[in-house]
Order: sequence, then C-alpha cells, then structure tokens
Amino acid sequence: MYSYQQLQKELGFENELPVTPDWSAAADFLSLIKEYCLEAQPQTIFECSSGLTTLTLARCCQVNGRGQVFSLENGKEYAKQARANLMRFDVDEHANVIHAPLEQVFVQGHNYDWYGLKGVADMNIDMMVIDGPPGFIQKHSRFPALPLLFDQLADKSMVFLDDAARDEEKELVAMWLGLYSEIEHEYVDTERGCSILTINKC
Repeated sequence: MYSYQQLQKELGFENELPVTPDWSAAADFLSLIKEYCLEAQPQTIFECSSGLTTLTLARCCQVNGRGQVFSLENGKEYAKQARANLMRFDVDEHANVIHAPLEQVFVQGHNYDWYGLKGVADMNIDMMVIDGPPGFIQKHSRFPALPLLFDQLADKSMVFLDDAARDEEKELVAMWLGLYSEIEHEYVDTERGCSILTINKC
C-alpha cells in the first residue's frame, strides 16, 4: 500500500508530513493528484478544503517552476495551520489559503452551506480538487462546487473528487453528469475512491 512516507520522499521533503488520521486525504489520493500536477503543470489550481493536498500541490508547483494553488478553508484555525505548514515546508509562495466561512447558497433548487466566495477573484481554473466541505454537514455537501465554479473552469481542465466511494459522492457525481454534457467521468479505486472529471468545453 502506498504510504505517506513514500509521498514525503517523492516530494523531496525532509520534514515529516503533518498527517491528521481522521481528516487528511489518503496517501494514494495525494499521489494521484501529485502525478497529474507534475505531468500537466497546471497554472491555476483551486481547492475546496486545505491540508496535505495543499502542501502536495504547492510542492508540485515549486518543482514545475509555475502554478499557484488557491484553497478555500471554512475553519479559521485550520486555515491558520495550513498556512503555517506551507511556511514550514517552504512552499508558501505557491499557495494561498483563503478563510471562507460556510454560508447558505441556493443551487439547483436546494439550499446548501458552502464556502463564501466574497473576495475570491474570478480565475481560469486548470485543476480543481474537491475534498470539502465535510460530508456530515448536509446531504451532498460537495455538490455546489461544480455549479458555482463551472464557468471559471478552463475549457480543458480536470477535477478530482476525494471520498468518491461513498454513496453520496456517487450520487452527486451522477447529478453533475446530468447537468453538464462537457464532462467525462473516470472512477479510480483508491483507498477512499476518487472520481476524475475531465472537462472539455470546446
């Protein structure tokens, strides 16, 4: 099984990765987004949630010599910790952790608590990683990500959804596919499941 130690070595980090067992993304998911980021070298990476994914992607941008990560984080202390980790690993120039408290949004006929986007500039997103908000907050907690940000996704872009083995994530992927004909979906059998959405608007 792929380990955090392997990831740490491949990223060239001397410090031990700050793993939080109940919250951190699984090592094989992190490896998946690392490999894509190093190969595709996206310029603008957008994250729903922050943590080891932010650290991994920021390091990839550093290695690539290009790219910037923008991470939404609803918890003030989590945002503070994520920024501290980026500085400790010397990759803070490649990532921005944005404190975005949850607020109610109306999407496709339903109310959701989702990240507030006030103060978040419009951007042309090449790669998006969705690992929040937490599923216990509401049903289909991560559904608003695509409807709210689809127009900002580049004509050719990639979206990675973590925890895709869960029933609710399977349902919301089906909902996305029903909304957007521009999406192709691939499921990868990682520890917690990963749905990869290829966006092709052209």
